[in-house]
Amino acid sequence: MLLKNKTIVLGVTSSIAAYKACDLVSFLKKEGADIHVVMTKNACELITPRTFETLTNNKVTTESFEKNINFEVEHISLAKRADIFVVAPATANFIAKFACGIADDFLTTTALAFTCPIIIAPAMNSAMLNHPATQKNIQTLKDRGVKIVETQKGMLACGDIGDGKLAKVEDIVKQIITTCQVDTSVLLNANSEVVNLVGIPHNIKNDYLGKTVLIISGATIAKIDPVRFLTNNSSGKMGLALAKSAKKRGAKVILIEGKSSVDSSEFNPIKVETTQEIFDVAMAKLQDADIIIKPAAIGDYTIAFQKNKIKQEKLTLNLEKTVDVASEISKKKGKKKLIIFAAETENLIENAKAKLIKKNADMVVANDITKEGAGFNSETNIATIITKTSQKDLKKMTKTELADIILDEIIKLK
Repeated sequence: MLLKNKTIVLGVTSSIAAYKACDLVSFLKKEGADIHVVMTKNACELITPRTFETLTNNKVTTESFEKNINFEVEHISLAKRADIFVVAPATANFIAKFACGIADDFLTTTALAFTCPIIIAPAMNSAMLNHPATQKNIQTLKDRGVKIVETQKGMLACGDIGDGKLAKVEDIVKQIITTCQVDTSVLLNANSEVVNLVGIPHNIKNDYLGKTVLIISGATIAKIDPVRFLTNNSSGKMGLALAKSAKKRGAKVILIEGKSSVDSSEFNPIKVETTQEIFDVAMAKLQDADIIIKPAAIGDYTIAFQKNKIKQEKLTLNLEKTVDVASEISKKKGKKKLIIFAAETENLIENAKAKLIKKNADMVVANDITKEGAGFNSETNIATIITKTSQKDLKKMTKTELADIILDEIIKLK
């Protein structure tokens, strides 16, 4: 029981994701934690306190001035007993109040009394999350040492696809375990599971622990003159999703990144521009990697650079083939696994299988970029995962969701 003798105070606010707090409580209780739930008044409109009382065997506090509660003492007493304070889900309203020190209900009053580690898992509409006020409030809490379990991208309650979805329960659990300084090797050996209310197991995955994943992401450019260059529409979103997923699952990530529109600073990416630069860095880092994943849209052609801006009325470009990065990696990969991508406009499966063989890769992730929701710079993708012995057709999903499935399939490779 990983959390035996640990007292956890869980704050539940009025996000539609409040029901997921039940999954969180179930796991924490299973691992021996003593859990005390504090709910905001509006959260009780979404899920009843009785549910949490049944799960925790402790009384749930919902009001500052409830009968049978000594308000002046209770919030301090609870704060003193806690080893960790978690708010999941946390609304923009709670985050704003906590950042500003407002204490107008039991949850915010209790929050200000805690001296133990604090974890907050936000959940809200994308526009609310990205509003400058919310971002400033989150940063304020981070600066104070509060741990933020980042939201994930996916289908939101409003029907939009975007950021703001509550983090996976297993990610919140990992942060709790890490913050409580539980030996994670025990977790691995125990193969613990988060079990939700309908009995579906969600393994806490550390299956990439000890592995180094080299990810090549983004687009390349081929300079024509000091003003112009040739490139493509790759955004780097798939590469970043893979990097984040691999890191969460225990991997060390090396990120080689060309032109992109994402913030990958947490991985200290090696920034490159040209196909040749990607090749040079990839070959230099190859010996450090166990797995190479190449979602990058690498240019197949280069052009002689003109040092002055070209001013002709008509311009003819003479292109030359560049180095084939994937093929060169395959020649030196040995037992390392090479995963490539195939963005096609026709004959998807046929072309992808041919590419798998030609590049001597272990897996190809193929997508038809003419389909809605599957093209470059999209938040979603529709992919088919192909190996030398299998084919897995996937439905439309976020790139974060696809990244997890790709990593699942890589683990199965022999």
